[in-house]
Amino acid sequence: MHGENLRNIRVREKRALRVRKKLRGTSECPRLCVVKTCANIDVQIINDEAGITLAHVNTYSKEFKQKKYGKKNKETARKLGEKIAELAKQKNIHRVIFDRGPFKYHGVLAALADAAREKGLVF
Repeated sequence: MHGENLRNIRVREKRALRVRKKLRGTSECPRLCVVKTCANIDVQIINDEAGITLAHVNTYSKEFKQKKYGKKNKETARKLGEKIAELAKQKNIHRVIFDRGPFKYHGVLAALADAAREKGLVF
């Protein structure tokens, strides 16, 4: 049992490295980084050149925690996608690079990405 779990961790780490080695956020086209945990979703827009986070939203922030959007599901992911797109527009960001990390692009990640695209982010 332990060996199988260790193998899964290595597969995730390799996938994250494979995805991220090609991605660098710049001031013109920052990186949209999505992190999923067991209970939460965290979304950031990052400028890797300057090493700063330009916009940030997650399920455990005040805006989402007390509402029905405090859990990790597709409906919450859509709301987070819409919110991060609004924050990006406020910062005059229209184009980003999508960083899914070690997570497969389906379900929650796809819902978040589709909502961000609908609100005007290009990636």
